[in-house]
Amino acid sequence: MVVSVLEEMRIRSLGVIDDAVVELSPGFTAVTGETGAGKTMVVTSLGLLLGGRADPALVRIGAKSAVVEGRIGVSAGAPAAVRAAEAGAELDEGALLISRTVSAEGRSRAHVGGRAVPVGMLAELADELVAVHGQTDQQGLLRPARQREALDRYAGGAVSVPYAKYAAAYRRLKAVAAELDELTTRARERAQEADLLRFGLDEIAAVEPRAGEDLELAAEAERLGHAEALASAASVAHAALAGNPEDLEAVDAATLVAGAGRALEAVRSHDPALAALADRMGEISILLGDVAGELAGYADNLDADPLRLAVVEERRAALGQLTRKYGEDIAAVLEWAEQSAARLTELDGDDDRIEELTAERDALRGELSVLAQALTDARTEAAARFAEAVTEELSSLAMPHARVSFAIRQTEAADETSGVEVGGRSVVYGPTGADEVELLLAPHPGAPPRPIAKGASGGELSRVMLAVEVVFAGTDPVPTYLFDEVDAGVGGKAAVEIGRRLAKLAKSAQVVVVTHLPQVAAFADRQLLVEKTNDGSVTRSGVTVLEGEERVRELSRMLAGQEDSETARAHAEELLATARLEV
Repeated sequence: MVVSVLEEMRIRSLGVIDDAVVELSPGFTAVTGETGAGKTMVVTSLGLLLGGRADPALVRIGAKSAVVEGRIGVSAGAPAAVRAAEAGAELDEGALLISRTVSAEGRSRAHVGGRAVPVGMLAELADELVAVHGQTDQQGLLRPARQREALDRYAGGAVSVPYAKYAAAYRRLKAVAAELDELTTRARERAQEADLLRFGLDEIAAVEPRAGEDLELAAEAERLGHAEALASAASVAHAALAGNPEDLEAVDAATLVAGAGRALEAVRSHDPALAALADRMGEISILLGDVAGELAGYADNLDADPLRLAVVEERRAALGQLTRKYGEDIAAVLEWAEQSAARLTELDGDDDRIEELTAERDALRGELSVLAQALTDARTEAAARFAEAVTEELSSLAMPHARVSFAIRQTEAADETSGVEVGGRSVVYGPTGADEVELLLAPHPGAPPRPIAKGASGGELSRVMLAVEVVFAGTDPVPTYLFDEVDAGVGGKAAVEIGRRLAKLAKSAQVVVVTHLPQVAAFADRQLLVEKTNDGSVTRSGVTVLEGEERVRELSRMLAGQEDSETARAHAEELLATARLEV
């Protein structure tokens, strides 16, 4: 059951299209028109809506930008609707509105449900909404990597579950191997760094510096170096304040202040202001006494021992050796020692770390061997079913004798340490496992299976791709399929069969096909004509729905190049009648 439908697209200033509206519907829609009319722009437009690369060369000459707007009907619980709602988008009456603008300068903007979003989000929605197939997709199917992706997609959980575990283990192994390589290749440099750190820490430990010791010793050295001058100054100052016992006639400051105090005390009761000065004079007298006493004690306790000065200077020299190497002062030296001790612990633990990483690496390789074997087994089993289903589809596409198969191989590793074990052999492995997957085609009995890049013609490749998509539709369907000239290189009976298979696919999904073959277009539920006119200055391209006589005329043109040919008209009517009977 189709859960979403591409209902409408409006295309403005894109390639040869000036302004056109493409109205689509469920079922099978064929887009036809003369070469150069702009049919492929329909595919290009949808590609832009779904996050494709924005090429400024697509902007119509003379226009500032190209704009593509799409309306996709989705149910509220569909994954695309949920993802859009997470980005703040809103549904419009059960439809998701998407727009993409590409400026002539190359800038690109995207909107979903009225909300500006990154272009990458359109690609996320594309995975749930539409499968687009054009000529480049056919070429992509030629690449083994794309063939492996197709096989993995078909296998479903049988591959995706072990693949998720494998991918996680592979990423971890790469990280472990990188760290192990860094540790082992830089072992010499790290050993040298550890030796330098040990030497520095031993040198600091031998001196045993204390925080702030350098400042204390500097002050003490200054004091000891000027001991005589300090003692003399203290004695002179003391005599000036408290008097000299040996000079009884000398007048000292304490005596003078005491006399001044007595004079004020005698008259303080007569004036409060003078009483206040008398109090302050008493305070001065007390302060002079205190200073004089401290000067006397300083002079008595001053150490002028030259031996102590020598000890201080020797200690300062030892500390200076450290500050010249490890920091501007002792505080910086101690900080260096703390950081270096931590770094040395880290370096000394490298051997243990190398041992741990080596064990983890070996364990991860063992785990990858098991998972790689599981991937190989799951791919081999799925490949048989996938090839059988595609072969059956090819039988219905006028290739009754063709056989499709998969070659799943591994490459021997140079040695056991560079590979993982699969099937009892050490083989090369990578982020997707150890398997090299290649799709083979034997187009007729007796022909050896060959890679489709070498064994399939253009028409055969188109049918193989269609057969693959029809098989996918039964296992991993998307709501809408859009094919751009999937019938390239095909004609006659094969073209009829392609039309029939597309009609079958359209019973469970919306199918839009850009085609030049009337045999394919005849099977469509709805046919759109892309046509251009030239007024001498501006080429305009429009898209119209063909019904009745108009559809017969277009099929006649596609058959014979002449809309009014009676023979072509009869053939066109016969094609339509046959298609209606078979669908």
